[in-house]
Amino acid sequence: MSTTRRIQSALISVYHKEGLAPIVKELQRIGATIYSTGGTQAAIEALGAEVVPVEQVTDYPSILGGRVKTLHPKVFGGILNRRDHEGDQAQMAQYDLPNIDLVVVDLYPFEATVASGAPEEDIVEKIDIGGIALIRGAAKNFQDVVVVPSMNDYGTLVDILKRDGETSLEERKQLAARGFRVSSHYDTMIHAHLSGEDLQGGSVEVLNLSAPDGRSLRYGENPHQKGQFFGDLDGLLKPLHGKALSYNNLLDVDAAVQLMNEFQDNAPTFAILKHNNACGCATRETLEQAYIDALAGDPTSAFGGVLIANRPIDVATARRIHELFCEVVIAPQFEADAFAVLSQKKNRILLEQQPGDLPKSTVRSALNGYLVQERDNAMEEAAHWTCATAQQRPECAEDLLFALKLVKHTKSNTVVFAKDGQLLASGTGQTSRVDALNQAVEKAKRFGFDLNGSSMASDAFFPFPDCVELAADAGVLAVIQPGGSINDEKSVVACNARGLSMYTTGVRHFRH
Repeated sequence: MSTTRRIQSALISVYHKEGLAPIVKELQRIGATIYSTGGTQAAIEALGAEVVPVEQVTDYPSILGGRVKTLHPKVFGGILNRRDHEGDQAQMAQYDLPNIDLVVVDLYPFEATVASGAPEEDIVEKIDIGGIALIRGAAKNFQDVVVVPSMNDYGTLVDILKRDGETSLEERKQLAARGFRVSSHYDTMIHAHLSGEDLQGGSVEVLNLSAPDGRSLRYGENPHQKGQFFGDLDGLLKPLHGKALSYNNLLDVDAAVQLMNEFQDNAPTFAILKHNNACGCATRETLEQAYIDALAGDPTSAFGGVLIANRPIDVATARRIHELFCEVVIAPQFEADAFAVLSQKKNRILLEQQPGDLPKSTVRSALNGYLVQERDNAMEEAAHWTCATAQQRPECAEDLLFALKLVKHTKSNTVVFAKDGQLLASGTGQTSRVDALNQAVEKAKRFGFDLNGSSMASDAFFPFPDCVELAADAGVLAVIQPGGSINDEKSVVACNARGLSMYTTGVRHFRH
């Protein structure tokens, strides 16, 4: 008995219509019969293909506002019949049932609807019934039927169709497993919502690691490691141009988006990131000047970096960026002329940031399990700071807040120097705070920055007065840090002796 099956008919029922063109083209080429309903049918017909309406097969119209379309014995008989089973085939002939060899489904966007804050009645209508049933039916009968349960599997299907629709049992079985994975995740998300759990928080976030829409990456952190991304990336970042994002790109993009969230309400701000840390950042009256001053922070590290802006990229800024080799540029919008300039580099990734919130919790693997925590959404405004020294400097408040936002998103141990809305230097990922401070001082000098009159932020308290003494020696006027060390008073005394202002926030921002 042959285990090879050839696709001669297909039922297509999808919510999102994008990506159907190459599938339809190949189905036409091999002469397959296409069955469909409603909006999917109209989309396929718009591509110039003939479609057999499901209503023509079932002799029953779509009813209940579209809730019932494909739920009919003639549809599921066509999917579930065993091609090598004599009894099944006799009944297929008796009831005049058509074989359906391929089922392509893209489910209603339940999670996205919940995340959008839609009314409950809209959320309920996004609980897919027919689509889930089609996936499960086709997956159960993988001995004979090909199931494509997600847009992420369209590429696999096109490759199959280019072989004239010939499929192996192993291919069908793998796609069936994908189908049940989609079904399992979908039901889990519905259960979580109806039982009052936050789809973006706590234990459900861990379940998202097995989400059905995983996309394969070229490799992981290094070329010898495999990598995948799970999640609705396009819901936050619309890809406009360039190659696919890599594992390391995604880590930097995540860091960039989190950082720029701190500056959404600021004047034009530009940041450049490398290895998850900002190597340049500036707030200015124009985006072009913000980019120029962000790049000045560390033009060496900016090479191959990830760039992000809180304003649409204009052509003047784009021309500046075009002079730099960079991997990714992110902005809420790209003006037409700016896009024309930046897209000249075919591999440069251009991402348009979409409205939306990041998950409320973060997840990372540890040992044989996962660590889950609330995202660090705290940001201490000046009204909540405490001046611990005799000398107060309210004129430094803007630079202290600027530095505080940056230090929150820099790897610990870290300190950040800022002045006039510009990152002058940072010490990142050091094993001691003194090392971080010395690194930042040396880096500022290397790129020609004068630290006199600057402000400094630290992600955690100073256990000894040495850091504030070094900061004063460098020319720093004001320091901000969480406070809370048993030796706080020693740092206060050192600041008072050197005329340094020190503010405490009461909130630590470790980032490991």
